[in-house]
Amino acid sequence: MIVSGDVGMAGVLAMFLVAVAGGFLDAIAGGGGLLTLPALLLAGLDPVAAIATNKCQAVAASVSAGVSFSRRGLIAWRTLMPAAAAAAAASVAGAASVSLLPAGVLDWGVPLLLIGVALYFAFGPRIHADGGKARLSAPAFALLVAPALGFYDGVFGPGVGAFYMVALVLLSGCALLQAIAHTKALNAASNLGALAAFAIQGAIVWPVALAMIAGAGLGAQCGAACAMRISPRAIRALLVCMCCAMALRLLSAPDNPLRYWCTHTLLAPQTAALHRPVRFHGNSPAFNKLFIYGR
Repeated sequence: MIVSGDVGMAGVLAMFLVAVAGGFLDAIAGGGGLLTLPALLLAGLDPVAAIATNKCQAVAASVSAGVSFSRRGLIAWRTLMPAAAAAAAASVAGAASVSLLPAGVLDWGVPLLLIGVALYFAFGPRIHADGGKARLSAPAFALLVAPALGFYDGVFGPGVGAFYMVALVLLSGCALLQAIAHTKALNAASNLGALAAFAIQGAIVWPVALAMIAGAGLGAQCGAACAMRISPRAIRALLVCMCCAMALRLLSAPDNPLRYWCTHTLLAPQTAALHRPVRFHGNSPAFNKLFIYGR
């Protein structure tokens, strides 16, 4: 097992409780990884083990929520199965080719995409209860959209639920609740593919993973039940908040290139101007030295 610290029983219990909260959040609006992944890192797991173990609870949350939505007849499996299969296959390819992607591409693009999703749900057209006009057929969605998002889920993952949801609403014409249900099914498929790749690598910390699987499954069941009772307007507000929170979380990393560009290109000139020494040319050098340096 790949662990940089000893996770005792108290740590395992804490991870269970965090997974309950993450699973609940994931079932409604996504973003549960904002809670679970940092918690795993704080518990002492190294980054690879944390990401791999986090995939276990992500699978549990998405599968549990998907089953709950399916029992209520909200998932059209016959239509969705090709897209789910494509997402799963692409996620395996994504997990296997992480090192081939240019450095910084995801760090640049993902926060901007999440902000775009938040703007769409905040200011875009109203999502009707019976859905809207489909811009892509089910086969086209399975061929073009599902593999792209599945590949991204295998490579990186944060925000993929929001991307699935906006694609289902905007391109497939799904109603909001049906889009949430279909998102859970597609997310489960791509999570399973990525999890298989991590399991082969032996990167999963199973004692922690099993506790989080139980917690995420419980939280997702509660979240799916609540999603049935929450108004579409409230769900949209929660989606906007979670997309913005995920974008800010990614941008808060000190090594994020987009953050570096903003601070060093946009803000650095103003900061430098504020700290530039002021010279009083009409006075003697001794006066300038005394005024500027305080001695």
